[in-house]
Amino acid sequence: MELFPRLYDPLMAPLERLFLERLRRALLRPLAGEVLEIGVGTGRNLPFYGPGVRWTGIEPNPAMRRQAERRLRERGLAGALIAASAEALPFADGRFDAVVSTLVLCSVQDPRKALAEIRRVLKPGGRFLALEHVRIDDPRWAGWALDRLTPAWSRLADGCHLNRLTDRWIAERFAIEEKRTWARGVLVWIVARKEGRSA
Repeated sequence: MELFPRLYDPLMAPLERLFLERLRRALLRPLAGEVLEIGVGTGRNLPFYGPGVRWTGIEPNPAMRRQAERRLRERGLAGALIAASAEALPFADGRFDAVVSTLVLCSVQDPRKALAEIRRVLKPGGRFLALEHVRIDDPRWAGWALDRLTPAWSRLADGCHLNRLTDRWIAERFAIEEKRTWARGVLVWIVARKEGRSA
C-alpha cells in the first residue's frame, strides 16, 4: 500500500513529540558494535544511534525504504539498508551484538519466525531491544476490543496487528533483562539477551 508510507510520519508526529522520540533515544543511545535494525520503516530511529554503532538495517517496503535512505544520508550514518524481511534475515549466524525492533513485530507476517531469526543472527550474549505495542487483557474488555479492531486496522495500517502477544513470545526465546510498560501495558520496552557467552 503506497498511501500508508506517505502518511506514516505525519500521523506519528504527535506521538513522536509526546514520548516516542524520548523512548527511542533512551533505548538506542547506549548501543555500540554491530547493530541490526529490523523494519527500519522511514528511519525514525536513525538520529538516535551513538557514534560507536556499525549499523545495518532491513526494510521490505520500497516506499518506506526510500524515505529511510534519505534519512540515512542526512544523518551521515555509515551503514547498509537492505531489502529483506524479518522472517528470512540474509545474515550469518551470530553476526550482531544487538538487534533493534521498534513498532515492527506488529506487522511482520510471522512474528515467531522473525524472533527465531533475530535469535539466530545475534551473538551469544547479544541483546534484543524492542519497543512494541501488544495485546492487553486488563481491563477485560480491552483484549476483546483489540481482537475485533485488528482486521480492519490491519488493512488500513500496512498489516499492523493490535492484538499480538509479542512480549510473551520474546520471553519464550530470550532472557528478559528489563521490561517497562506504558498506557496500561499496551506499549512495552524490552531489553532481552540471547543466553550464552560471547566469544
